[in-house]
Amino acid sequence: MTTTTQFFRPAFLLATTSLLAACASTTPQLDAVFGDAVREARTAQTLNPKASENTDPVLGIDGKAGAAAQQRYQESFQAPPRTFEIINIGGAITGD
Repeated sequence: MTTTTQFFRPAFLLATTSLLAACASTTPQLDAVFGDAVREARTAQTLNPKASENTDPVLGIDGKAGAAAQQRYQESFQAPPRTFEIINIGGAITGD
């Protein structure tokens, strides 16, 4: 056996053992409660957790007003309002 083989074999085994040890979980206490903060925040921000069980119709707007609002909403996509104006900085715009 050569000197380089005698050196590299233990070094390879040490490196392999180190890499495998790095894959082991070292935080079992944190892993056990992972996601609890998100679940608690979602619960705290939910006003009525049983809202989906309420099948009563929504009150406060009649059919004609609702239909008109829906129609205006749909028409807003056919001809959207202008979102910008041309601004002339430091020059003249030619034309009539």
